[in-house]
Amino acid sequence: MIKQRKDDRRVVVTGLGVVSSIGIGWQEFWKNLIAGKSGISKITSFDTSSYDRHYGGEVKDFNPYKFIDKRKVDRMGRASQMAIAAAKMAIDDTGIDKKMLSRERVGVVVGTTMGEPQILESLYNESLSKKKIRADKLSALIYPPNSIPVNIARAIGTNSYNLLFGNACSAGNYALGYAFDVIRSGKADIVIAGGADAFSLIAFTGFNRLLVMAPEKCQPFDKNRKGMMLGEGAGILILEAAEIAQKRKASVYAEVVGYGLSCDASNMATADRALIAEATHKALVNTGINPGKVDYISAHGTGTVENDREECAAFKMVFGDKCKEIPISSIKSMLGHPMGAAAALEATACCLTLKEQKIPPTINFSEKDPDCDIDCVPNQCRKQKIKIALNNSQAFGGNNVSLVLQKE
Repeated sequence: MIKQRKDDRRVVVTGLGVVSSIGIGWQEFWKNLIAGKSGISKITSFDTSSYDRHYGGEVKDFNPYKFIDKRKVDRMGRASQMAIAAAKMAIDDTGIDKKMLSRERVGVVVGTTMGEPQILESLYNESLSKKKIRADKLSALIYPPNSIPVNIARAIGTNSYNLLFGNACSAGNYALGYAFDVIRSGKADIVIAGGADAFSLIAFTGFNRLLVMAPEKCQPFDKNRKGMMLGEGAGILILEAAEIAQKRKASVYAEVVGYGLSCDASNMATADRALIAEATHKALVNTGINPGKVDYISAHGTGTVENDREECAAFKMVFGDKCKEIPISSIKSMLGHPMGAAAALEATACCLTLKEQKIPPTINFSEKDPDCDIDCVPNQCRKQKIKIALNNSQAFGGNNVSLVLQKE
């Protein structure tokens, strides 16, 4: 079923780490995901009184001091803090000997949309109050987005390489795809990969001005959907060469078997069904999987009118009428849209779906939209045999990714 050259190595997922609005740690995340619990609440990170939107998928019970030395917490932004927490949980989940992490063939690859924008916000607020900006050394070190993988590498003792993908809301899938490539080609044995983004006033303002945010809840694929909800969090997966995992008798969640990419550079913010379909088609061709063998799709499913319509049209282009039979759910209905962390958290959900044989629902669904004629697993999880899952993501700039995972 899967085309693989003789010199290609199999790549498996052996550890999961999660910081999200519905749970910290994959166990709590999965329990609430399957229960259809919403992580949407009133925002407390900043004042929203001057806006007409006040809700989001904010992580409210995260304590960085449980994962990071208190002397170092103030030397990094919130996205880094959440990413380190997720990375440490994922590493503990693998049961790996931590001495292995210092080897040359272990890397860190992370995706983000915003990086650490709170640092810019603090400098701006200071400029308003003091009529000048004190650009101190610490701010300069914290702000750069590439500080996120750097901070992870330092925290876990990996000294080989670290890399950042800034491909907006597809960044987590880009990171996972890159990790897959370097392991499969023999250039790495283990990669700590995923995505992280933190709430910021900058992001909140930007999405408000685009007029794409829903007032109180996210309703992907529903006829009465009113938009997305901004979220935050971190998802980290440990990708490992199968022979390395087998040698140390590691538990495996799923196998990563390939991915497909496409890019529509003609419009910054408009989804294109043909290009979304192209990424999915390439993923199936690259892995040698017949479209009829796909058992589940984790959709990008933001809850905006246009994105959901275009994504469903893309599914029909790839799968024909069979797309009505494939379960296609959106966990953003529960999490909100955690930007660069979205695809990584959705990939985590796919791994658990394959392992537990349960499909997370699309909550807040009440009325079917003829433009979204799919089985969105409305409101309740479903027990079903799942062998092949696709994790689809799209991003500003037309960056589309479809990641293929298989039950081990």
